[in-house]
Amino acid sequence: MSINWYPGHMHKATREIREIIPTIDVIIEIVDARIPYSSENPVIQELRKDKPCIKLLNKSDLADPAITEQWLHYLEKEAGTKAMAINKHETERVRTLLNLCRKLANKKPDSVDPARALITGIPNVGKSTLINMLAGRTIAKTGNEPAITKAQQTINLPDGIQLVDTPGILWPKVENEKSSYRLAATGAIKETAMPYEDVASFAAEYMMLAYPELLKKRYDLPSLPSTDIELLEKIGRQRGCLMSGNRINFDKVARVFLNELRDITIGRVTLETPEMAEQEKLETRLLMEQLADEKKAKKEERKKKRQ
Repeated sequence: MSINWYPGHMHKATREIREIIPTIDVIIEIVDARIPYSSENPVIQELRKDKPCIKLLNKSDLADPAITEQWLHYLEKEAGTKAMAINKHETERVRTLLNLCRKLANKKPDSVDPARALITGIPNVGKSTLINMLAGRTIAKTGNEPAITKAQQTINLPDGIQLVDTPGILWPKVENEKSSYRLAATGAIKETAMPYEDVASFAAEYMMLAYPELLKKRYDLPSLPSTDIELLEKIGRQRGCLMSGNRINFDKVARVFLNELRDITIGRVTLETPEMAEQEKLETRLLMEQLADEKKAKKEERKKKRQ
């Protein structure tokens, strides 16, 4: 299931980024430390070209620290890219970002011209909170829902940094089905974009493979059941998520499970690894090539019929 969720302001934001990118010295892209691959925007990658980029793995306090380290090493293999793991509780560490911006922009401390940094990221990744931390005051509106920021704004920060803030943007279509589910599981997209039960089933299946001990501890299970549906049924009975006839209310238990996944009640988890990302990139590329070949074949077939 691919997601098409592209409000008008996101289309406008993408167009505006394309227009101002020549004036930008460095790009700051915020990704979710729990899903660095799925929350990375290929539109930004395309527009960036050879400009230096800082990848910020935000919400690192929610992610598996061992896998976060893997991601930091993986991301810095890309030319011109620096990676940092941050969270909203580490104000001093976040502010070191200003020195890094100036360094990558090749701006001296006494330079008259500010270093212009474009800050971008998908909805609900914590961009507005980060901006407020850098500015030392409330500038950007924050909220625990996607698409809070609606318009571009320029913010003058200390130490000669000019920050260009953009609305959180998703690319027009998320082709990778697994990325779609991960984005939904972490709350990056509207709850109406995908059925709660499907998202919870996807997350439960992954957790059973990657974090079985966390599940057993949280839900007091001596052993895990064989399927994600059975796991959700057990959790549902524990939490009283029942309907008439003693049937499980899967919508209710799905919400319980996903909320506990998001707020680390279950524990600090990461939903993808660099190895998974490499494999899925390959699968997506092959799929796109197949679709392109099919489209080309249909076009040629229509052409023959007209002749």
